[in-house]
Amino acid sequence: MEGPDKKRLFLASCIALIVTSMTFAIRARLETVFGPEGVGLTLEQIGYAFTPAFWGFTLAMIIGGPLVDTLGMKKITWMAFIAHFIGIVMTLMATNMTSLFTATVFVGIGNGFVEAALNPMVASLYPTEKTKMLNRFHVWFPGGIVVGSVVGYVVMDVMGLSWQMMTGSLFIPLFLYGYLFWGQHFPATERVEMGVSNSDMWKTVASPLFLFMAFCMLLTAATELGTNQRIESLLKSSGANALLVLAFINGIMAIGRGFFAGPISAKLKTSGMLLFSAIFSFIGLMLLSSVQGAALTFAAAAVFAIGITFFWPTMISFVAENLPESGALGLSIMGGLGMLSVSVVLPIMGKVLDDATGHEAIQLMAILPAILIVLFAGLFVYMKKRQPASS
Repeated sequence: MEGPDKKRLFLASCIALIVTSMTFAIRARLETVFGPEGVGLTLEQIGYAFTPAFWGFTLAMIIGGPLVDTLGMKKITWMAFIAHFIGIVMTLMATNMTSLFTATVFVGIGNGFVEAALNPMVASLYPTEKTKMLNRFHVWFPGGIVVGSVVGYVVMDVMGLSWQMMTGSLFIPLFLYGYLFWGQHFPATERVEMGVSNSDMWKTVASPLFLFMAFCMLLTAATELGTNQRIESLLKSSGANALLVLAFINGIMAIGRGFFAGPISAKLKTSGMLLFSAIFSFIGLMLLSSVQGAALTFAAAAVFAIGITFFWPTMISFVAENLPESGALGLSIMGGLGMLSVSVVLPIMGKVLDDATGHEAIQLMAILPAILIVLFAGLFVYMKKRQPASS
């Protein structure tokens, strides 16, 4: 049988991730459309309406992870396409909290199936370059947020067109990744190739190191995605255009993942990268909580962006490299827990924002990377002792 077309599959995977990340940027812009000055929802209500994007993602990943090994990556990828299509159509039809909530469920499920299938596919396609290629794959999470932020700004703020036109732009990358995946041969997952049994997979998932990383994923994801998802409200009084700040943050992340992940991982290893990320994330949030004016806000955002650049893909690649027996399930649990944490933190942030300022909400978020500095310092020392077994 003909082997998989690595380049085409990787390109298609990147475009599928663009759809996922564009939904985050567009949803951030929809906060003003459906908020107090638009449809009339409170920021707390919007927080609840948006949470399915995260727990729906979690549900799809936790279900999809084990199914990737049995059904194969191909079927899970097409399930992602169908859920994405339904979610986009329903978002276009949304008029209130209930319909927005329902639409977001399907978008979240589509996003979850993308990561459930394509994280293990990238790991399988490039078994000796996991950190480098998973970071390159995840370039297109911030990359897609940049695209979505710019599209939202141009369509609604510059051209004065409707939010439906902005949301409809998601169909372009959706149909493109569907075309690229059509008729392709997908590889088997790494766990299947290694011949690791189900019992060994579950033992690895229950190991102390995996459980530690799973807990850390709750905090890293909330730091990155919780802040970015509510950027409009957090920076409302900063004097900067929030969508442009979001595009700026994610532009830095895309450059970092695309050009610097390989060299930095070679020097710091994955545990060192995570400690580096926690330190800069904390400093960036503290700066964002104290500065005023567009120039200083962008400068503080740059520090925060440097911090969160490597969080998500390096958490995934740490597990792929050091706990490969956990298989697609392990990667899915990590991603799923990350999104679950954001579904918890969004309404909390909304409540704080309803009662307090954006700066106070940012200070509250800074607690998360402060905890991570301690945890990742311990991980760094632990992995140093394990060398040369660690990656």
